[in-house]
Amino acid sequence: MNIEWLNGVVDLPWWGYILLTLALTHVTIASVTIFLHRHQAHRALDLHPIASHFFRFWLWLTTAQITKEWAAIHRKHHAKCETTEDPHSPQVLGIKKVFFEGWELYRAEAANMETIRKYGHGTPDDWLERKLYSKHSAWGPTLMAVIDLLLFGVNGIWIWAIQMLWIPVTAAGVINGIGHFWGYRNFECEDASTNIVPWGILIGGEELHNNHHTFGTSAKLSYKWFEFDIGWLYIRILARLGLAKVRKVAPKIKLAETRPVLDEMALQAVIANRYAIAASYARMVKATVYSELERLKASTSAPALNVNLRKKMKIWLKQDEKDVPLAEKIHLQTVLAHSAVLTQLYQMRQELSRIWERSTLTGDELVQQLQDWCQRAEASGIQALADFSLRLRAVA
Repeated sequence: MNIEWLNGVVDLPWWGYILLTLALTHVTIASVTIFLHRHQAHRALDLHPIASHFFRFWLWLTTAQITKEWAAIHRKHHAKCETTEDPHSPQVLGIKKVFFEGWELYRAEAANMETIRKYGHGTPDDWLERKLYSKHSAWGPTLMAVIDLLLFGVNGIWIWAIQMLWIPVTAAGVINGIGHFWGYRNFECEDASTNIVPWGILIGGEELHNNHHTFGTSAKLSYKWFEFDIGWLYIRILARLGLAKVRKVAPKIKLAETRPVLDEMALQAVIANRYAIAASYARMVKATVYSELERLKASTSAPALNVNLRKKMKIWLKQDEKDVPLAEKIHLQTVLAHSAVLTQLYQMRQELSRIWERSTLTGDELVQQLQDWCQRAEASGIQALADFSLRLRAVA
């Protein structure tokens, strides 16, 4: 009996099937990050209809996800991040729940018609979406199973299974779970988002989650020189081919000549770069902070200082006061009570927050506050603070 048909049309060595599976799943994660995430949910780029429809078709085949549902749930996640209304916050639900049951959380939220109505605007609503992709979403994975079996025979079974598991594990589990629980943070934005690793090719750039939550409408997710966003590489290739147009990327601090007198343009530059400026502030005063902590540690009158205080002070100097967890505020105040230098550095940092929070003050009043802040920083007697002020005067 001839059973060669069980091998399918394509016959590959074992390692060939593994490479092929990685390639197929990579197309899926690229489709999620470029089309669903950056294009649909955040409008960070425009896609040519050819590219847009390819991604829609591929996601229908490999995930059965409905664009309107995905965009709505993700937008709600940003709007309600780390609250009880967040569809998948490990800070609220626990890392175990989100990591292992992330896909179930997604499906539960997709059934919430209020979420879809409120956050699902602007997504595709053409004939194909209404009559096929949304109405018969399960047909896609079924067709994918048939294609895998015809092409790869019995091996198509496990290839298809990995394809179906790829997004529930990497997106619903890793990005939504670990990306809000473990990792490093470039910016102290209002939520608990983290960058998992700087080189995460398998998940298309989505591993740079703290960068994304800080600059939600940026088409580029990498920020530091050592970070690599492969999704951004693909977007640049599509743009070169005329298939994509970038609408927005995260602002970068640029320095011009130091301004003796600040103006409205200087104020707007500071506001636009506020997260990077907060990180720069913590970095530039770091040596002074560490020196002062060592002095406190050697002082018999100072409280016992734990080994994590250096790291904590770095975070506190990046954060707005309102974002400091309540449990940490007492610790912070205890430390500040024993050091006039740390108190001044912290208070000056918080004054910057009040400038870029865009209060009810007029633009001229805010410019005057910024000018006054720089003058006091330069007269403070703390060299690091004076150096930072001169840098602030040069932000363009």
